[in-house]
Parts: sequence; structure tokens; C-alpha cells
Amino acid sequence: MKSIRPYILAETNWKALKEASFDLAVLPWGATEAHNYHLPYATDIYEADAVAAGAAKIAWEKGGKVIVLPTIPFGVNTGQSDILLDINLNPSTQLKIVDDIVTVLNRQGIKKLLILNSHGGNNFKPLVRELGLKFPEMFICFTFWPQAVDRSGYFDNPGDHADEMETSMIMYLKPHLVLEKEHWGTGSEKKHKINAFKEGWAWAERKWSQVSQDTGVGDPDKASAEKGERFFRDVTLKMGNLMHDLCMADRDDLYE
Repeated sequence: MKSIRPYILAETNWKALKEASFDLAVLPWGATEAHNYHLPYATDIYEADAVAAGAAKIAWEKGGKVIVLPTIPFGVNTGQSDILLDINLNPSTQLKIVDDIVTVLNRQGIKKLLILNSHGGNNFKPLVRELGLKFPEMFICFTFWPQAVDRSGYFDNPGDHADEMETSMIMYLKPHLVLEKEHWGTGSEKKHKINAFKEGWAWAERKWSQVSQDTGVGDPDKASAEKGERFFRDVTLKMGNLMHDLCMADRDDLYE
């Protein structure tokens, strides 16, 4: 029988929390969207749940007073409006959600917030800038967990959506939700015809259904649960150390 994890808000209870205090709140943020033919729509959510919980366990066991909030299941999917049931939250909606959450945390004395992003379409930098100005007594930051370690040391094929990395992660975390390999798309991606966008020094949103036939970007062919387990372990270790560092940090003495 599994025990209640005291660092997971959804599992703990008022008996435990009535006299509790925390240094850091973690807000995992995912998306609900197609992930090639073979991965579940909740891929980003499952990954966010697992990385946040695994990292918080590490921080907690090192003495960090961290609490993980329930994962937000919808993200910015403005470029996927024609893909069935890809659920979009506009950036302005995200701002309102984070504003309300920060208001609660600030009022209750939890002065540090880490947004743990699990979806490439989410861009929290302008939100953090605006809320940092509104709540100067709060320390608000974010991280995009797939960038925590160099993926080239784990995977053969690059990609950024339902690719070898994400397929490996879900094969490890939720293997029963991955379709048989015969159903996997190739994840081939059409590149922009204008060089500036191709080279990365200019940006425009991709129209997803025109870029990818199967909604994936990156070849998942060499994915394995073993690769996913190794990557997950190293990502959560790095994220756990970050959470612990944030718990222990003095908000008024952050620079050297």
C-alpha cells in the first residue's frame, strides 16, 4: 500500500497541513494535445506530474519544504486550432490563472513559486515579468524540464514533440498508453521556406497541421523504456536539486 506523499498537495490533508509551512510551491503546467498517432493526449500532463513528484521527493528528503500543486492540464495551443480536441489556453488566460495562484501563495506566506513547464507552446517569461512587478515580495521563476539535461547523451534522433525522448518517457511512465510500434508516425517536419525562420533568428508560430502529417516532430523509432527511465532519473535529480536550492535560498540575497 502506497503512503501519502506529504509534498503532493492533492494527496495530503488538512490534518497534516493545519500547522504546516512551506518555502516553495511548484506549479506543474502541461497541455492536452495530440502526440503523433501513438502517444496519449495527456503526455505533457503525465510527464509534468512525474517529474514534479520525483523532483519534490528528492528536495523533501534533503530538507526542502516544498509543496507540489495540481498540474494545470491545458496549455497554449493557438497553432493547433484545427486538430481535434487540442485544448487551447490563451497566454492572457494563463496570466490570470497564475495571478490568482500567486495571490493565494503571497497572502499565505509562501513567497517562492516555481512553474514547472512541460509544454513547448507555453511561454512564461512575459508572465513572470509582469507578476514579478505586481508582487515584488514574491520570487517567481519557471523551468522547462526537457532542457534540464543534454538530450543528445540519451537519444539518437532530435525532435521536440512526440519524438524519441517523449516516446521513451511515456514508455517508461505509462507503457499501457503507448500504441504498438506499427502505429507510430515518422514525426517528419516541414521546414519554413523563409531562411530567417529556418535559421532561428526570426520567429512565427507554426501551423501544426501544415508542418506535421502525424502531429509529431521528431522520429520516435529508436525510443525505449530504458532510455526513458535513465533520462527521467537524471532530469528529476537535477530538478530536485533546483527545488532544494530554491527552498534554501534567501530571496534578499540571491546574487554573488
